[in-house]
Amino acid sequence: MKHILIIIFLLAGLNSFSQPFSKSWKDLNYAGDTMIYHRLDIYLPKVQKPSYPVIISIYGSAWMSNRSKGADFNSLGKTLLDAGFAVVMPNHRSSFDAKFPAPMQDIKAAIRYVRANAAKFQFDTLFVGITGSSSGGNMAAMAGTSGKVKQYTLGTATVDIEGSVGPNTAYSSSVDAVVDWFGPTNMLVMDSCGGTDFTHNAPNSPASLYIGGPIQENKDKCLLASPTTYIDPSDPPFLIFHGDKDRVVPHCQSEILYEALQKAHVPSQFVLVPNGQHGPGVHQEPYLKMMVDFFVANSQKKIRN
Repeated sequence: MKHILIIIFLLAGLNSFSQPFSKSWKDLNYAGDTMIYHRLDIYLPKVQKPSYPVIISIYGSAWMSNRSKGADFNSLGKTLLDAGFAVVMPNHRSSFDAKFPAPMQDIKAAIRYVRANAAKFQFDTLFVGITGSSSGGNMAAMAGTSGKVKQYTLGTATVDIEGSVGPNTAYSSSVDAVVDWFGPTNMLVMDSCGGTDFTHNAPNSPASLYIGGPIQENKDKCLLASPTTYIDPSDPPFLIFHGDKDRVVPHCQSEILYEALQKAHVPSQFVLVPNGQHGPGVHQEPYLKMMVDFFVANSQKKIRN
């Protein structure tokens, strides 16, 4: 019995040691309905403070999953919690549930939920950052460049970017800094600007499914789903990571975003990861530290001002 108690005590200590957060809330619905794709998780750091700056982290799934919140918890989530940020991880509708802009409207609703519930969850909403990987990187970048956009028309297509999901429509869906991990940024040229292992122009590609038709036959709508379309000088700072061996989303996508941000004089940095492929392999220690340093610097600047 003594040995069993010792083992239980040691296991309890290990579990406590491995938990990187002090409080958590799971499966909160940010839209006022019962749908799984409108749920999010919240984590607060171990360090005790009256309030915490917030980072929203969006999973990558080629827009095909509506329930993958927390997929980046062991990489992005833990790193951000250790740095003292509250971390919010939302689900969103997949391209099988609804086409663009509906999934993007969900992310906007999640941002508004954070602001509306700041006191309840100890959020310091003077700083709300956002990050995401792959399709999540696209959506994080979209949140950054379309923060002041309600509706937008391009050619023959008009989209309601902001939407009216959830009860918190009086709150802002803008963000204060963006870290984009290998996200698509101008999907019209994914096949022409770099080599990939499949055809993005195909009618059944993730990009085509996301916008509701072959991207080359729906160019205006495809560009409306691309963050480069909305860039202006008032956009928040960006940090962009992409592997130079990415065969899913070619690294030219991040170069296009970076060049457009630079042209608009938006503070931005692009990091090309040597031998980096598509996926979590780019979430390596030096780059995670760069992400933290970027968010810390921008949060301190925002809070000082």
